Amino acid sequence: MSSKSATVTTAPRSATRPAGGRLGHRLSGLAVAFGCLLFLGGFGWGLVDYRPYTVPTGSMTPTVDAGDKILAQRIGGADVRRGDVVVFTDSLWGNVPIVKRVIGVGGDKIACCDKQGHLTVNGKSVSEPYLNDPKGPASLVGFRVTVPKGNLFMLGDNRATSEDSRVHLTDADRGSVPRSAVSARVDGIVWPMARAGWVGRPAAFAALAGGVSQPGPLKWLAVAIVAGVVLILGGAAYGPVAGRLERRR
Repeated sequence: MSSKSATVTTAPRSATRPAGGRLGHRLSGLAVAFGCLLFLGGFGWGLVDYRPYTVPTGSMTPTVDAGDKILAQRIGGADVRRGDVVVFTDSLWGNVPIVKRVIGVGGDKIACCDKQGHLTVNGKSVSEPYLNDPKGPASLVGFRVTVPKGNLFMLGDNRATSEDSRVHLTDADRGSVPRSAVSARVDGIVWPMARAGWVGRPAAFAALAGGVSQPGPLKWLAVAIVAGVVLILGGAAYGPVAGRLERRR
């Protein structure tokens, strides 16, 4: 009696892979692609809309401090509102980028200080919790000024050390700078990590005519970039993890 050897054929692993495995690999590829889109889109939008700066002095402490790396949205002077922390350049101030807070706009009557030690803008007392010494007077030097049309009156949050519009009160523009001098509005601190966060809009000026400016898109850009990184890493990790689990089975 003759015997015949049986031939056993083994299907390729790709042919026996469960449909769920193929779907998983497709979804992981889509996750990586979508993650790249979010990451590159958010990063590219940020490069177009924002500009990085390094704060040169402590005149804006505690909002931003000397050496902080900040991101400022590129805007025109027409978009500036009271309470904004802005970057501007003016020849009378040294012709270098300076970071200060906008206290008054053209036509405003600004005085300091009232009985509570607060600034007044057009006769209305303004509480400033963002100051380095919020319990002290808003300025150690009293002043009264009407801001020329088309100009902005600037003060630092560290009023005791800030060289701001108060120093230039005898200038032709009464210490103010043209709106056109503003190049950007500060939206966030990115370094050091211990101080990283958003620079918000103070409620103190919201009740005045014109209100406060709306936040820029920095938060949404940060969300897009972080979500993109998570999707890229998660999608890229699926293949090795799935393969290891399949081998264990």
